[in-house]
Amino acid sequence: MRASGTFKVVSFTQVPLVPEPAVDTGLPVGVATMEKHYEGDTLRGRSATLFTAAFDQDAGVGSYVAMESFEGALAGREGAFNFVHSAATDGGPARGAEHFAIVPGSGTAALKGITGAGGLRVDEDGTHHIWFDYDL
Repeated sequence: MRASGTFKVVSFTQVPLVPEPAVDTGLPVGVATMEKHYEGDTLRGRSATLFTAAFDQDAGVGSYVAMESFEGALAGREGAFNFVHSAATDGGPARGAEHFAIVPGSGTAALKGITGAGGLRVDEDGTHHIWFDYDL
């Protein structure tokens, strides 16, 4: 099954964290928390996100890893689950080295037993799209 929609980031809060041991690399590493709201014909809800990135904002070069805790509905089935995603960019419009997976065993209520994958896409106008290809 597929559920898809768009999302908006409603909060992005950088978390002061200094990894130990300190390692000096070519890109700064940061940690943030995010809240996102989702809407679409087959998707609605919100998520809490733990976001880690090594990224140069000016050059648009880097990579991120995110762990999200989603609560809402997929195709009318309400519950919660976790999903993880990551990607890299070299400063161009394309994303590479993408990974997206629903965390096995994380589903609750009508989404208990959910498994699968999905993806993200960002349009040139900044619209964020998401889809879940899942089984229950």
